[in-house]
Amino acid sequence: MQRLLFTPLTAFLGSPCLRLLVPRVAPRTQCGCSCGIRRPLRPGQYSTISDVALQPGRSTVSLPSKAAERVVGRWLLVCSGTVAGAVILGGVTRLTESGLSMVDWHLIKEMKPPTSKEEWEAEFQKYQQFPEFKILNHDMTLAEFKFIWYMEYSHRMWGRLVGLAYILPAAYFWKKGWLTRGLKGRVLALCGLVCFQGLLGWYMVKSGLEEKPDSHDIPRVSQYRLAAHLGSALVLYCASLWTSLSLLLPQHKLTETRQLLRLRRFAHGTAGLVFLTALSGAFVAGLDAGLVYNSFPKMGESWIPEDLFTFSPLLRNVFENPTMVQFDHRVLGIASVTAVTVLYFLSRRIPLPRRTKIAATTLLALAYTQVEPNLSLPYLQVDHKREAHLQARPQRYCDCFSFAFFFSLTTFTFREHAETSTNVII
Repeated sequence: MQRLLFTPLTAFLGSPCLRLLVPRVAPRTQCGCSCGIRRPLRPGQYSTISDVALQPGRSTVSLPSKAAERVVGRWLLVCSGTVAGAVILGGVTRLTESGLSMVDWHLIKEMKPPTSKEEWEAEFQKYQQFPEFKILNHDMTLAEFKFIWYMEYSHRMWGRLVGLAYILPAAYFWKKGWLTRGLKGRVLALCGLVCFQGLLGWYMVKSGLEEKPDSHDIPRVSQYRLAAHLGSALVLYCASLWTSLSLLLPQHKLTETRQLLRLRRFAHGTAGLVFLTALSGAFVAGLDAGLVYNSFPKMGESWIPEDLFTFSPLLRNVFENPTMVQFDHRVLGIASVTAVTVLYFLSRRIPLPRRTKIAATTLLALAYTQVEPNLSLPYLQVDHKREAHLQARPQRYCDCFSFAFFFSLTTFTFREHAETSTNVII
């Protein structure tokens, strides 16, 4: 009788089906004594795929594949290109003095441009109520107004295209489970920065539409808001490019020597210096400070102009005095080119991957191609086509620096997504 009862029961208790219903325990571990200790696994910790399958809402294990990473990387690469296009188009809009032609902002309503003569007349009448028309363009015709309106309209519509390029694919990839936990945080930050860019752009335009009864200067947007708008765009561009390349390109593992550490730190400083130079260029543009002095290397007849500190308190001169702003931009530009040159020669003294050497060489070449137009433009009458080309060159400079910054820092044992050897040679 006992054999009849206990034999089936023993077989059932030892079956795999019942083991899936019982919490798993860790195997015996050695604790330094003669006894073994059985420790239960922590809540949420499972040892087999079957355990995961039994959990509600976890019927499959979805892990991003290499193919999915490549798709996401290419998407972010395209997004960084759209941001670069927005920066260039924004520069052309500023150079044609078109940024204040659209005097209101509607996310959906303004997507349809005026079509009839009456609609254009109504839009022109709204523009005539603001300072730019009253002080600068009081003799503007309707045809001339249409040109500057379409320039600003194209910049705003491109901004909406950039937003859609980020948000819609991000939602799709999120739903498909192609984003890792760390990548989800980055994508959310990038999408949030895109939305912030749109709001910041309108906040900048509003500063140029405000009435200033005590001032008869040419209406212009705040240089502070312009610098913030450009700076956030560069951060968005570099972050998108960095993330895309980290997904698309193979990773190098290098032994971390003293020379390599020194090169990485110097690359950090060069990156900050180039970014600061770009921001100072926004202050030059916002104050029209580029033509205050049209000689180089001297400013007028002296190396240091006498009107550097005409504003009070002294700190205002750094951000609001056109002479000081131009002086600072010249100093920062020379320092940036010098730093890039030193970075190139430092990289030649260390055995680095071929990809990194190409990036450093390209960075050096584009740094020096940026020098010529900056020196020659002040001597010339400003031409929109030439200066628009100049506006694109800083973006290509930033583009090259982003690639070189990625390659030089990431391959110099500074990737966030890879581990490198840490055998430091003393």
